[in-house]
Amino acid sequence: LKDGSGTRLVYRINGHLAFWMTLLVVEVGWPRWEDDGLGTWRLQFGRAPLTMLYTYYSELALATTALCCGLSAYLYLRSFKKGLLLAEGGNSGNHFYDFFIGRELNPRWGTFDLKEFCELRPGLIGWALLNMAMMAKQHEKLGYVSGSMILVNIFQFLYVWDALYQERAILTTMDITTDGFGFMLVFGDLAWVPFTYSLQARYLVDHDPNLGMLGLAVIVATNCLGYAIFRGANGQKDAFRRNPDAPELAHLTYLQTKRGTRLLTSGWWGLARKINYTGDWIMGLSWCMVCGFKSIVPYYYAIYFAILLVHRSIRDDHMCSAKYGADWEQYKRLVPYRFIPGII
Repeated sequence: LKDGSGTRLVYRINGHLAFWMTLLVVEVGWPRWEDDGLGTWRLQFGRAPLTMLYTYYSELALATTALCCGLSAYLYLRSFKKGLLLAEGGNSGNHFYDFFIGRELNPRWGTFDLKEFCELRPGLIGWALLNMAMMAKQHEKLGYVSGSMILVNIFQFLYVWDALYQERAILTTMDITTDGFGFMLVFGDLAWVPFTYSLQARYLVDHDPNLGMLGLAVIVATNCLGYAIFRGANGQKDAFRRNPDAPELAHLTYLQTKRGTRLLTSGWWGLARKINYTGDWIMGLSWCMVCGFKSIVPYYYAIYFAILLVHRSIRDDHMCSAKYGADWEQYKRLVPYRFIPGII
């Protein structure tokens, strides 16, 4: 913890297990009562009626938003309890800003960490389920599932699986280490991610572009490129943070800062300071491309995500400048590009 106590928080890293257990329940463990024809009702288990998520999409989004408002209000009020560790950015004294950003750094119920739980599990698993619901609805309407729908489900399913499989990696991210848990993260994690990131699958239910094999192959290649950059960069960063002296990382160069930490200046992170953001955006672009080019609506994600990543990189740069001082300026001279080597 940043209070100088030397305390280390313990987290329950079981998001990957929760993901597969949820899919198991959805596939074979959904309970329902059935009449056996003799006047007796029996409890049966089978596949969940996923198309209901399509039918009640708007209502679910509204209910989730209301839940986010309630949870955010609870978190804000409880943050005034004495003895809690507050986030630096969420303790400004401005009630609206602090409510939005979040005051308490690590809100917990006993050992249950609310922020770490909400960061991945409900939103990402919900996103995957909504995509599956859209695929089921397209099959119900058309009698088949299109190539575009299959690809967007595979791409985003793998993205969700990867995040949950690599769950421990989020423990070193700004969301966990620096940001408070307020409306920004609560709404983003629980409502924004599942109900806006599933837009492409929802669009394809009624507006499938019927792309040919060549077009689908180009999209697959684009997604693979983005994933290779994203996973390669994040995996290297996480491994270096956990054990910078590991033999497999001996070839990497770094800048030793006055704070005692090390900043990578080679490998993926020698190419650009936010090379992982570049890979993430390329993957997101491939998700939009499966919808064709007749409407800008499914490209909302690529546009929004570009703005988000640029803003986040500026915010990161400001925080790192305050944290590392002159060392950060030297680091930027060693790694001058932010997103794309040789360009920007």
